[in-house]
Amino acid sequence: MGNHNIGEIIWKKFSRNRLATAGGIVVVLLFTIAILAPVLSPYNPDDIDRKHILEPPGLGHPLGTDDLGRDVLSRMIWGSRISLAVGFVAVGISTAIGMLLGALSGYYGGWPDRAIMRFIDIMLSIPTFFLILAVIAFIGPSIWNIMIVIGITSWMGVARLVRAEFLSIKEREYVLAAKAIGANDLRIIFKHIMINSMSPVFVSAILGVAGAVLVESALSFLGIGVQPPTPSWGNILTLGKDNIEIAWWLSIFPGLAILITVLGYNLLGEGLRDALDPRLWDVEL
Repeated sequence: MGNHNIGEIIWKKFSRNRLATAGGIVVVLLFTIAILAPVLSPYNPDDIDRKHILEPPGLGHPLGTDDLGRDVLSRMIWGSRISLAVGFVAVGISTAIGMLLGALSGYYGGWPDRAIMRFIDIMLSIPTFFLILAVIAFIGPSIWNIMIVIGITSWMGVARLVRAEFLSIKEREYVLAAKAIGANDLRIIFKHIMINSMSPVFVSAILGVAGAVLVESALSFLGIGVQPPTPSWGNILTLGKDNIEIAWWLSIFPGLAILITVLGYNLLGEGLRDALDPRLWDVEL
């Protein structure tokens, strides 16, 4: 790799990918908007103004108003907090479950591996979105229920990924050396193997955020996600569906927000996957 350290190679590989860089900029902007929502929001997202019901985009309301006169821009800014919170908490839960089960499966093999893999096969055979619908309908819609349910129904890909990494890494010399000097299983799993299998897990988590945002928006659109008056992009879309003929802005703007968010995370994840893969590194960088 010449005079370049690994960090420099990863950064150069990533920064040369224009689509990945664009995805990273989108993600940073979304974080900034979510964090600065109280400052950026021109109105209180719950303020009702019956004098400006279903007002089209204009100077006073850049993205128009909804059927209660609430400012759509303000509701979308605050809705970004909901969407990103659901995405990250759900992915955190799914990643933790997937890493634990994948590590047990890949490290120990034998009957634990067979049992975990058969359970994964069963989970994958169930349509995930319909399983989420059924569980939410049973326990009731709330933001915490949505986070938890999305998390516990989307860990299978992470588990398979971690299992594959463990099967590859556990036979390497430094792991065998750790076993030879008497290191216990927990030390080997977390210090020697897990830490060296985090790159693909990190990429999978970023891609998972996009999926979780999409699922949350779909659930809110169907009326069993985040409940009004709490703003989310999905329930703004529901208002757009109910007023599609007279208020196009209620469908277009939240739809674009969801599209740009999901696209941004996917581009960032794909770019990081390429940048973190040593097989794709150019030694002449």
